[in-house]
Amino acid sequence: MNIPEDLKYTKDHEWIKIEGDEATVGITDFAQGELGDIVYVDIESLDEHVDQNEVFGSVEAVKTVSDLFMPLSGEITTFNEILEDAPEKVNADPYGEGWMIKIKITDRSEIENLLDAEGYKEVIGA
Repeated sequence: MNIPEDLKYTKDHEWIKIEGDEATVGITDFAQGELGDIVYVDIESLDEHVDQNEVFGSVEAVKTVSDLFMPLSGEITTFNEILEDAPEKVNADPYGEGWMIKIKITDRSEIENLLDAEGYKEVIGA
């Protein structure tokens, strides 16, 4: 299982790469494995401010639909448009081409609530 050390994580299985006041968000390798073949990624809140832990979209797999939860409060500035035609990128490369959104962080203090790689391993029992 791939859990990069340079990322932050949530208990809801999102990963976050923080670069200044911007963050890239996707779902973890564990999450995509649990969901199975992903067929659709729906982001309803592009260009909107979403608070931490609120739903910002959903990911649809062959057998289930799962909500996506905002890891940090901020404005969703970018959706990974590759996923419109190739949602399977989330399965193939969850930390690379399978990223989902970019956000402009509005409350940096919330970063302290995120998990590091070791903390996330404990959540999933790895």
